[in-house]
Amino acid sequence: MWKLVLGFIVFAALALFVLMRSGGNIDLTGEKHDVTGGHTEQAASEAATAALTAASAAIPMDAASASAAASGASQ
Repeated sequence: MWKLVLGFIVFAALALFVLMRSGGNIDLTGEKHDVTGGHTEQAASEAATAALTAASAAIPMDAASASAAASGASQ
């Protein structure tokens, strides 16, 4: 009986060692209750950046209108 317990402990330790050395993302801290997965802030900032880039690319601005807009904003 003690051989079974010892075998289980050795096997469990070997399995954890192999998983940790292989670079697996092992989290032994317990159950998490975050349903978003922690990706909502990053996705929101990427979406805002993409929208800003698309908006700036959609509005063609030549040098004359850019200087007129800048001079009007300074007054």
